[in-house]
Amino acid sequence: MADRLKGKTAFCTASGAGIGRATALAFAREGARVIATDLDEGRMQGLKEAGIAECLKLDLLDTDAVNAMAKRVGPVDILFNCGGFVHHGDALHCSEKDWDFSFDLNVKSMHRGIQAFLPGMVERGKGVIINMASGAGPSKAVANRYVYTATKAAVVGLTKAVAFDFIKKGVRCNCICPGTIQSPSLDDRIAALGREVGSTEKARQMFIDRQPMGRLGTAEEVAHVAVYLASDESAFTTGQSFFVDGGFAL
Repeated sequence: MADRLKGKTAFCTASGAGIGRATALAFAREGARVIATDLDEGRMQGLKEAGIAECLKLDLLDTDAVNAMAKRVGPVDILFNCGGFVHHGDALHCSEKDWDFSFDLNVKSMHRGIQAFLPGMVERGKGVIINMASGAGPSKAVANRYVYTATKAAVVGLTKAVAFDFIKKGVRCNCICPGTIQSPSLDDRIAALGREVGSTEKARQMFIDRQPMGRLGTAEEVAHVAVYLASDESAFTTGQSFFVDGGFAL
């Protein structure tokens, strides 16, 4: 199938790398007019050449900036909330600063985006919101992911609440729960763990070993699910968590 998102406008966050970048590109390939955003404009290099309509800098921690962006962009059909941070540590190794930052970026940034773009969806009687959750939190715990697990469980609750409250307004809201996905962010975590266990090769294998399929997922595999949720093919689906996790939740 092609042009599954033709005629739709998609607003995407964290578009500079990983799942965020892959999803912005996938939306564009399916015919959407994509507005890609990231805190670091340099990371979005090459997106316009690949069919992205606009690449804009956006600080997801700045409520005024998010509201101003929504006003500038106008109504959208699809809001893809992908900004996030993975904190490493258990309950005894998570400062208040770590806790506050994690919830601000992983959860409150979605709240900001939803509050900014949802009114336009309600006014037009249609819209799709897709939030990035995780296999960690909604399905199970992961070692040394204390606050991260808490934030991603919160994303599922946020998703269900929006879906329930606006189900009769033409707005659908779902979330995606990836397993361990190959990305620049994962490479950073592997490098950090490698310093603890003695080698990056050993650290990478540790991440692979926790995936029942015996491999890491790809950002493109997650993007395929995002396209489905953004398209009219999923018109009867809302408030759900979609696991793209290689069996991690089993």
